[in-house]
Amino acid sequence: MNHPERRTSGPRRDLLAAGLAALLVTAAVVVGRAVEGSDGSLHVNWPPLYAVWDPHVGPGTPAALAVAAAVVAHGPALAARLPWRALLAASWAASTAWIWSLALVDGWHRGVAVRLTTKYEYLQVVDRFADIPATLRDYTQYILLGEPGAYHWPVLLDRIGLGGGGWAGAFVITAGSTAVIAVLITLKALGDEASARRAAPFLVLAPAAVWMGTSADGYFAAVAAWLTALLALAATRTVRRPAVAACAAGLLYGLLCYLSYGLTLFAVIAAGVLVLARTVRPLPYFVAGALVVPAVFTAFGFDWWEAYHLLVERYYQGAGGVRPYWYWIWANPACTVLIAGLATVAGVRRAAGASPGAVRRWRAGASTATDRVAGLALAALLAVAVADASGMSKAETERIWLPFAVLLLTATALLPERGRRLWLTAQAVLALAVNHLLLTGW
Repeated sequence: MNHPERRTSGPRRDLLAAGLAALLVTAAVVVGRAVEGSDGSLHVNWPPLYAVWDPHVGPGTPAALAVAAAVVAHGPALAARLPWRALLAASWAASTAWIWSLALVDGWHRGVAVRLTTKYEYLQVVDRFADIPATLRDYTQYILLGEPGAYHWPVLLDRIGLGGGGWAGAFVITAGSTAVIAVLITLKALGDEASARRAAPFLVLAPAAVWMGTSADGYFAAVAAWLTALLALAATRTVRRPAVAACAAGLLYGLLCYLSYGLTLFAVIAAGVLVLARTVRPLPYFVAGALVVPAVFTAFGFDWWEAYHLLVERYYQGAGGVRPYWYWIWANPACTVLIAGLATVAGVRRAAGASPGAVRRWRAGASTATDRVAGLALAALLAVAVADASGMSKAETERIWLPFAVLLLTATALLPERGRRLWLTAQAVLALAVNHLLLTGW
């Protein structure tokens, strides 16, 4: 008799899941273009993405093709045999090269230097923040006017003499690319080293790289990934000082809540890490660390709750109040397919299929590494689902959900050895197609 869990792990079901995801994206494009052409209520030019149709090549094209070909051809083998620290370094280098090459498909000026200087980005208002303490006290008066805040990284870069879009873009790419290291550490701590090695090439060739190099959310994704890694190390006690790691994870979570209000939902993933590790020992240290950033901002006069309520009001004053919920509730997941890729869809399907048995083993205290990897991916999926249902993420989720997508990619560790290069190819082709056929707004 076939084991019920084995019946959920077949390649045919992976292909079916990927096919359904592709249909979802197609429907989001077709329906979205019809709606936008009819009444313009979506406020995006190429739904479901904030982008315009603009087939092009650029100086980054040869490098992007070379990186993709090299990772597909040699990535799995190198990931399997490199020493652990060398794997971390190689993955970071390859991820950085992938993000840079995709950004430079649009050229240095259009692809990097001016991406973070548009009217919707932080750099437009850096000059307004000469007195940072006074700015924090008066910050809420700007929210309803629709002016973006700039109380974190752009101001700090400007203060040390690294002002302008070029430096900001370089910072985002450099910081964002470190997320691959953090996710590998998380997989090793919570799952096992073999899981991390299987996922490494997919983390490098993630389609999310299209937006990691052109949006501040790439930096946010790195912060989120590192807090997850530190918490996983603390929860599994695979670090010399678990309490320090837990406190550092909390510190990053507190920072994350001030980088983007929507990223408070990372509490779902943090809770998932503790549940999967079957421990609450890091929690007091995590909470203590998480209170540091709010305490500092509050001491300087910034009221997080008041700003949040004003932000919600501002959201509905603008495009958020016009964009139809009925479309974005299912088009946002289509965006997630585009940033995470079809390989991730197949991996998530495997995680969901394995979940009944994983729950039984967790209750019995006999969870496997595969169970914990699947649980991590499903925790990320749950956070995305909550964000989607909230209605506060209508459109532009290709950048807003980057922190969640990075952890969704952990599901690729569940894919079988056979066919991995085909799935890697699918990831690379998707990223290259999006970057060369569309001019993304972020």
